[in-house]
Amino acid sequence: MTRLAALKPPLLDACIAAVFVALTLGEAFGPSDAPWWRPVLGAIAMASLAWRRRAPLAVAAIVVAVNIATNPEGQFTTLLSLVLVCFTVGYETRPPQSYAGLAIVIVPFLAVSVRDSFEFSDAAAALVFFAGPWAVGQITRQRAAATEEALARAARLEVEAARIAQEERTRIARELHDIVSHSISVVTIQTQAVRRRLGPEQAREAEDLAAVEATAREALAEMRRLFGVLRSSGESASLAPQPGLSELDRLVEQATTGDLTATLHVEGEPVELSPGLDLAAYRIAQEGLTNALRHSGAQHVRVSLRWTPARLDIEVADDGRGLSDPPSSGGHGLVGIRERVALYGGTVRLEPAPGGGGGTRLVAHLPLKGPE
Repeated sequence: MTRLAALKPPLLDACIAAVFVALTLGEAFGPSDAPWWRPVLGAIAMASLAWRRRAPLAVAAIVVAVNIATNPEGQFTTLLSLVLVCFTVGYETRPPQSYAGLAIVIVPFLAVSVRDSFEFSDAAAALVFFAGPWAVGQITRQRAAATEEALARAARLEVEAARIAQEERTRIARELHDIVSHSISVVTIQTQAVRRRLGPEQAREAEDLAAVEATAREALAEMRRLFGVLRSSGESASLAPQPGLSELDRLVEQATTGDLTATLHVEGEPVELSPGLDLAAYRIAQEGLTNALRHSGAQHVRVSLRWTPARLDIEVADDGRGLSDPPSSGGHGLVGIRERVALYGGTVRLEPAPGGGGGTRLVAHLPLKGPE
């Protein structure tokens, strides 16, 4: 049953073949002295058009052979079927099979024309009615393949972007865990120290501080349990402190190599940031420097921090080759930066450097929280 279903032609192709069969049989009832077997063979050849997309070369050979044997007068239906066959060969096959299919149609046509007193118009007809549809089929196939590849690439990029965003969110959660865990640990230690300094007359205060200490320890234990879900197998917690803008001088210095000069420029009065925001600002500058080192081919990159009472502006500009893709697509690192900036209600963009001289500029705006 499965093999029979595989041999069944598509409904549209079967309908087209039925139309050609009907036209061929209809021509046989016209004024003609042709023997009975000609329309029968012609109808069989036209019926084979139902399988033209599954076996384009075989169907082309059948239609051409029957056309030569049964259509010495050059009737319309079988000639029209050759046009359809040429388009199908061009669309369904690739070189060199497509060239072979075109030759199957054109060579016998020209051979018959030479035998029956060849004229230049015969060659022109072969080009227009046979090579033309074949070329259209080739172009259509190439465009369809290009469209399919573009759609597949877009789907792959969408999946990849989602994966990268998820990985970056997990990484942010890990870093925030380390920051918050450190803060809670400090609170616990300081609360314990204060409680131990209290005297017997302050028993109620000591009891309250003990409750605070217990709550802090419970919160820390719960965070560690949740963090265990985020960690990969075999991954251990980092003992190194999370970096911040205080480490930016060293980061810029490390980015300076023989081919690249990195500089840091600070405007305004710096303010103390929360640990998470401090880390996010550092990661933004780090991503901009990484792009300049790996991808831009730049000779100079400048990191700028602009402090205002309301926000912190971070800009990383280079003089490299510029953007090879539209700015909206960005790179893998930019996906992570967007996740970080969105966490603090900021904005980020990657754009060509101003002036039209090449280069890129990564600009991020991070709102600063007011004093509590």
